[in-house]
Amino acid sequence: MAVEHLDGKVAVVTGGAGGMGSWISKIFAEQGAKVVVADTGADVEGRMGVDASRVNAVVDEIKAAGGEAVATIGDIADMGVAENTIRMALDTWGKIDILVCAHGILRERMIFNMTEDEWDGVIHSHLKGCFAPTKFAAIWWRQQRDHGGRIIYFTSSAGIVGGAGQPNYSAAQQGKTGLMLSNAQALARYGVTANCISPAASTRMTDRGRGVNPEGGAPSLDASGTARDPKNVVPAIVYLASDAGKHVTGRVIGATGHKITIWREPSWERSIYSEAPYWDIDTLFEIMPETLAVEDGYYLKQPPRLAP
Repeated sequence: MAVEHLDGKVAVVTGGAGGMGSWISKIFAEQGAKVVVADTGADVEGRMGVDASRVNAVVDEIKAAGGEAVATIGDIADMGVAENTIRMALDTWGKIDILVCAHGILRERMIFNMTEDEWDGVIHSHLKGCFAPTKFAAIWWRQQRDHGGRIIYFTSSAGIVGGAGQPNYSAAQQGKTGLMLSNAQALARYGVTANCISPAASTRMTDRGRGVNPEGGAPSLDASGTARDPKNVVPAIVYLASDAGKHVTGRVIGATGHKITIWREPSWERSIYSEAPYWDIDTLFEIMPETLAVEDGYYLKQPPRLAP
C-alpha cells in the first residue's frame, strides 16, 4: 500500500478549483488529507461574478475517489469569507494543519496605462488574499500552542525580476515573499512553517502570455503529461505540507516539470566603506561604478535575470 504522506491532515486550499489548485486539492486528498476547496470560480481577471460549478466539481471528484472534501465559495481576501473558510475546516474536522494559497488574478497593463482598479484588484486578490486566511489560521495555531501548521503561498519570479506589463502582479509577488518571511519568524514558536512555491506550468493565467497566439488554442489544454503540466508542481507542495517538511521554513521553492529548486534570497553581494558617516559625494561618484558595478555597470542598469 502506498504511503499517504498527509494522512489525517486538514488542508485549506485557496484557488482550489484552478488549474494548479485543483491538482493540489485532489492530490492532497489522495495523500490522505481532508480538504476545504476554496475558490470563487471567477475568470483570471477576477471578474464575471462567482461560479460554484468548478469548485463543486473538484469536491465531487475527490469524494468519488473516496476522499473527504467540502467547498466554500467567495473572495478569500474578504475578511469575513476568510474567517468562515478557516472556521469551516475547524467546524468540519476540528483542526487545520495546512493552508495553501494558490489563488490569484491577472490584470496586465503598462504602468502608465494602469488604472486604480487594476492595481487595487490584483494587490487585493494576491496579497490581502494571503493575509486574510493566514490571520485566522494563525489565531487557532497560537491558541493551540504546540499543534503546528504549514503555510504555503504561491509567488513568481516576477516578484524578483519584474514584469514590464505587470507592475501590480510583480509587486504582489514580492509582497507575498515578505509576508511569508514574517510569518516564518513570528509563528516558528508555535511549530508553524511558512514557505513560498514559485511554479512554472501551463494554466489559464499563462495562456495570456505575450508569446501565446491569441487566435490559436489555449496552450494549457495540451499541457497534460508534459513538463508544463500543473500536476508536476504538486509533489514539492506535498513535501512542504507534510511532517517531513517541518524543518523547511522561510524559503522560496521553485517547482516545474523536471526540476525543483531552492532560491537564494536577496542578500548583500558587495560593499564599500567610508570612515565618515556621510559619504563625500564626489568620491562616491568615482568609486561606485568601479566597486559596486559589474561588467560595465550591468547590475546598475537592470536586475539580474533568473534562470527558468
